[in-house]
Amino acid sequence: MDISIHASFLPHDDPEASLAFYRDILGFEVRSDVGNGKMRWITVGPAGQPSTSILLAPPATGPGFTDDERRTIAEMMAKGTYGWILLATADLNGTFEKVQASGAEVVQEPTEQPYGLRDCAFRDPAGNMVRIQEHADPSDESQN
Repeated sequence: MDISIHASFLPHDDPEASLAFYRDILGFEVRSDVGNGKMRWITVGPAGQPSTSILLAPPATGPGFTDDERRTIAEMMAKGTYGWILLATADLNGTFEKVQASGAEVVQEPTEQPYGLRDCAFRDPAGNMVRIQEHADPSDESQN
């Protein structure tokens, strides 16, 4: 089989704030932006990685959700327990400083984890957890 991850979903409740975070702060490209008002589906992704995307979408849309489910999702988003994503960078300290300077809510400063990774965490404007791991730059031969 030849399977790859194409897109991952994160909810948004304010498309402009989500765009500002993912495009302007994290530097992601906007690949598509359809709909209007709060009912917008925005696809973003890292520059140079056209086959990997995040779909920022309004939560609990469609006929399959009950009012109770919509309420639960809204409550979970408000608490920051509904959506999350794990990103990676070769420069964790620089990335942390840039995101922190933007005013994003810091959940965890760069920390050496007991399982061998160094990472930090923020919340995006919709409350989604954004964890950023440090990884070695593959072009840095001194790591090999």
